[in-house]
Amino acid sequence: MRGRAGVHADVRRALADAEPVPFWTAGAARPGPEPAPTGRRTCDLAVVGGGYGGLWTALRAKERDPSLDVVVLEAGRIGAAASGRNGGFCSASLTHGLLNGVGRWPDDMETLERLGWENLRAIAVTLGRYGIDAEWEPTGELTVATEEWQVPLLEEEAEHAFELGWEPILLGRDGVRAEVDSPTYLAGLWDRHAVALVHPAKLAWGLADACRSLGVRIFEDARVTGLRPDGGRLRLDLRHGTVGAHRAALATGAFPPLLRRMRGLVVPVYEYALVTEPLSRAQRDAVGWRRRQGVGDSGNRYHYYRLTADDRIVWGGYDAVYHFGGRIGARLERRPAAFAALARNFFATFPQLDGVRFAHAWGGVVDTCTRFCAFFGTAHDARVAYAAGYTGLGVGATRFGADVMLDLLGVGLRPGEETERTRLAMVRDKPVPFPPEPLRYGAIGLTRRAMARADREGGRRGPWLRALDRIGAGFGT
Repeated sequence: MRGRAGVHADVRRALADAEPVPFWTAGAARPGPEPAPTGRRTCDLAVVGGGYGGLWTALRAKERDPSLDVVVLEAGRIGAAASGRNGGFCSASLTHGLLNGVGRWPDDMETLERLGWENLRAIAVTLGRYGIDAEWEPTGELTVATEEWQVPLLEEEAEHAFELGWEPILLGRDGVRAEVDSPTYLAGLWDRHAVALVHPAKLAWGLADACRSLGVRIFEDARVTGLRPDGGRLRLDLRHGTVGAHRAALATGAFPPLLRRMRGLVVPVYEYALVTEPLSRAQRDAVGWRRRQGVGDSGNRYHYYRLTADDRIVWGGYDAVYHFGGRIGARLERRPAAFAALARNFFATFPQLDGVRFAHAWGGVVDTCTRFCAFFGTAHDARVAYAAGYTGLGVGATRFGADVMLDLLGVGLRPGEETERTRLAMVRDKPVPFPPEPLRYGAIGLTRRAMARADREGGRRGPWLRALDRIGAGFGT
């Protein structure tokens, strides 16, 4: 076994040439910029945010009602934030995992799971309909246990899945290592159909192209600085103009919300990721991974990882960092300590890949809430709808969230009509709010330390985590 200094030296060498930019946007041809809006413009529906949530909302609105005049207002570039930086796991889950959903909405889980599967299938159909080359791979997902206390969690999840009619495969040590070979694996749960892998940036850019093909107007460098009623319309203030709209959908993710009521419900958290150089044939053979599943481990501080189209490994997760006051900035995307921790854990998981180097190391901000999956609501006499809090699982769930927002706005519906989606407790309820600063910063820091301690102590949740569980803000796996 190497000494501590040797391990650190190996990590430094592995990270030495890593570019501090997201692999997805650096390795693909980004479309040219869209113009910034000036003067006064009007539309039927203004969508604020040019990530997955906003693009799906614009696309689904035009599919529901082709006569609508829809405008997308993006503060920066399309897909430049979380939608171009994530791991590319497009999941059927709307509740950030089965156990989180069962714990919160047991009476609705059959409906939520069905809607989630329908949503995933509809995404695949959409990519085909509009010719979007997002490197879609319906590989499924393999959840692995790396500690003994995690094995019963996989068994419990498998039991709930069978009760809901799904058929994941529960694997022992030998079975899971036959799929992906790591000496750390003790068991695995392979859901063969619940996840597809995508190229995140190409998905965002393809959705934008699909929106344009239906007549959606997309503006970049169009930060909305204010939203208020203006007679019988809504007024959205920009740096160099205004937009008047009958209705608006807010899909701003982790960035400061335009509505005061949302400010205690969502916080921005930074996560980090690495991507290796392309693996050689011998290195791929050493790991196996012939079915190319997405993989996630079962710790409270968990990793997610996957293969790219050119056989690199994307390796992310583990650390989630909140900065005082919800601070967001480009400088915070680079965190050497987080990159070093990820690299150490990578080589502990795959010691047979000793010597592999990382080509990119990046960070990005995601929107999270105390229930770890999206929440929804309306404002200004139901002329404004919002969705936020996807907590990193928004690649697929944002399409569902778009339909919820359009339902709440009544797009394509009869006046006052409810839908199966809007009747869900998940849609009607709100998460437990975060406390104001400085309590917020202290509580989140305390929670992060408690989660790390639970991982070290066999999954035992201490007094702080148990207290959060009791009020419905429990930070689980």
